[in-house]
Amino acid sequence: MALEVRGVIAPGKDEPVRVETIVVPDPGPGEAVVRVRTCGVCHTDLHYKQGGISDDYPFLLGHEAAGVVELVGEGVTEVAPGDFVILNWRAVCGRCRACLRGRPQYCFSTHNARQRMTLKDGTELSPALGIGAFADATLVAAGQCTKVDPEASPAAAGLLGCGVMAGIGSAINTGGVGRGDSVAVIGCGGVGGAAVLGSRLAGAARIIAVDIDERKLATARQLGATHTVNSAQTDAVDAIRELTGGFGADVVIDAVGRPETYRQAFYARDLAGTVVLVGVPTPEMRIELPLLDVFGRGGALKSSWYGDCLPSRDFPMLIDLYRQGRLDLDAFVSETIALDGIEAAFDRMHAGDVLRSVVVL
Repeated sequence: MALEVRGVIAPGKDEPVRVETIVVPDPGPGEAVVRVRTCGVCHTDLHYKQGGISDDYPFLLGHEAAGVVELVGEGVTEVAPGDFVILNWRAVCGRCRACLRGRPQYCFSTHNARQRMTLKDGTELSPALGIGAFADATLVAAGQCTKVDPEASPAAAGLLGCGVMAGIGSAINTGGVGRGDSVAVIGCGGVGGAAVLGSRLAGAARIIAVDIDERKLATARQLGATHTVNSAQTDAVDAIRELTGGFGADVVIDAVGRPETYRQAFYARDLAGTVVLVGVPTPEMRIELPLLDVFGRGGALKSSWYGDCLPSRDFPMLIDLYRQGRLDLDAFVSETIALDGIEAAFDRMHAGDVLRSVVVL
């Protein structure tokens, strides 16, 4: 029997979000209904509201979530009712050329639930990143559910569903940060802060946090940055080079995703170093670099999709580290809010006042 629950929708471009009654259908083959416990307020949700991703309104917002499986459809074996899970937006297919080559983290055919959730009048909703978790319950593909230790705090665990995983993975999975490396992270919001934390976890010897906001730099120091650079007051490239013996960092992570920060990352890395772009640019952005510099500096220019994570591998491992006290996910939870507090949370996020506001249901 279909569920009627509360959910937060974006009705149209730049219109205020509102809480509506959402109809969640019974799960079909390969699908699951999850009772949402917590969901982080992410920039991606704001981009949906602003029309920066598509115009398929109305959107059911929210995607950075943890909850408990309530119902499963036919053929589901990955999870069962009662399992505590983190939701992810890249359920791998197991059949595409990436999966068949043993690289499922690059799956080219990720999928979501086939059925649509609706408003009470039958209007179909577009769930953010195929999840739609600013709701009491949501319908997802079963492969979007990753079972983890139920003793973990839902508010902290859910953040692995997007931003924190993207940042940690950009350092460990994409950047390949290793023991003794030097790392620079440009942009120290939620994703960049997680990249700092991931670099520390990987054993980096020098972690340089770069931002224009002293509050974010202070948080980056708490997360493991050994040095900070306020790029509103000094040239970021010169500062990073000075802090690395004049050479540049082994790995530079751009967690902003703008042409000017990418250029900084490109020139702030050592010869044969690695640039990782994890901040998401907008479609109109362009960058021009001398091709000779691209050739002459060597190394690697990489993009990090979701931290190149494989949820079934990475989520349980990171939750184990969290439970052992080795990974401070709680540091990212700036505040907990109710479902009707999301519009105000967007304002605080835009102003840089929080790392993450987390909806608790």
